[in-house]
Amino acid sequence: MTNNVIHSRDSQKLMLLFQQDEINSAAIYSHFAKCSKDKKNCAILHQIAQDEAHHANTWKNYTKKDVRPNILKVWWYRMLTYILGYTFVIKLLELHEYEGIKGLEQLKKEIPEVEQIIEDEKKHEKQLIDMLDEERLNYIGAMVLGLNDALVELTGAIAGLTFVLMNTTLIAMSGVITGIAATLSMAASNYLAERADGNPNALKASFYTGVAYLITVVCLVMPYLLFPNNMFLPALICMIGIVIFLVFIFNFYIAIVKSEAFWAKFVEMAVISLSVALISFLIGLMAKNFFGIEVG
Repeated sequence: MTNNVIHSRDSQKLMLLFQQDEINSAAIYSHFAKCSKDKKNCAILHQIAQDEAHHANTWKNYTKKDVRPNILKVWWYRMLTYILGYTFVIKLLELHEYEGIKGLEQLKKEIPEVEQIIEDEKKHEKQLIDMLDEERLNYIGAMVLGLNDALVELTGAIAGLTFVLMNTTLIAMSGVITGIAATLSMAASNYLAERADGNPNALKASFYTGVAYLITVVCLVMPYLLFPNNMFLPALICMIGIVIFLVFIFNFYIAIVKSEAFWAKFVEMAVISLSVALISFLIGLMAKNFFGIEVG
């Protein structure tokens, strides 16, 4: 179909933006379709990629411009897939498309095909939600357990040791020993709990718990390994910043893949972790003064 109607400059910009988004999505979904091992998922993703390409051609009839996929954006989403899984990336894309539907409403009067495009986008969302079945999502509870326990326990332990030891090397060494012991303990405890509940994948669940815990340990100890021995306070401040960052990233991930509210859970988890750190820090300070501990 060709169209010779002259549209406003704002409409032209909007149409070109939608054309670029659609051609990007077509390339991304095509990649997902090639990588998917599930034949049903592969067929749905391939169909969606074709629909996105068709939408891009519809916009091309109005913009009269050829648009290529944004290589950097396509590459970015592919990289995110390897790190966070295709469920996270697809839901992130669909969230973006849902926001785009609001923009499409502005063009309804000018472009008759917009109604069909909106219908297709809504259909995509339902199809995607119905088809998604990623292994790692079955173990989100195990990852939450590992991350949450590590943040609360290790943040408190390191904060408490900071004013007792007043030496970044000693604090880091204590944190590593405590962290590894706690990782093994938490993984073993979760394995026994899952076995008691009759979970046939108890070992895998305990693995996810242990990995989440260990990654958190490494992140929290890192500032004390990087700062000089006498800079324990900057290391503590840096660690607190990492705690807030980890809480933010993890809750954002959960909010996207499970379509849940973000800010309430983020604030709750951050307040708990920082409160434990503050209490432990004060206990360490009081213990040092009360027992007169001096570390040479």
